[in-house]
Parts: sequence; structure tokens; C-alpha cells
Amino acid sequence: MAFEEDDRVILRDEHSEYDGEEGTITQVVETMFGDENYTVSFEDGQEAGISEDNLEAAEE
Repeated sequence: MAFEEDDRVILRDEHSEYDGEEGTITQVVETMFGDENYTVSFEDGQEAGISEDNLEAAEE
């Protein structure tokens, strides 16, 4: 499932300080391998370079 800008997502990355937090996708960047990486903005910061595998759609 690909995400788009302004989608609400939950980050699932135990190595991130934002693990389990809900945020908003602010940027989608396609890598040279055709994958997409995301920048997600949270209430107190943002994290860039997140792969789709580490995101899940947030409840509406």
C-alpha cells in the first residue's frame, strides 16, 4: 500500500523515538531503485527516509 502526502500514518520502528506515534506524511521521495521513502511530521518533530514497511495507515 503506497501512501500519499497528507495521509495519517503510525510509525512502527523500534529504533525511532517516534515508534508507535501517529503523524502526517509531508513528503514522498522515490529512490533510484523505484521504492518510495517518506518524511513524516509528528507533533514534536519529524523523521525522514522512512520506508513503507515501517508505516501503517492510521484510523480515520
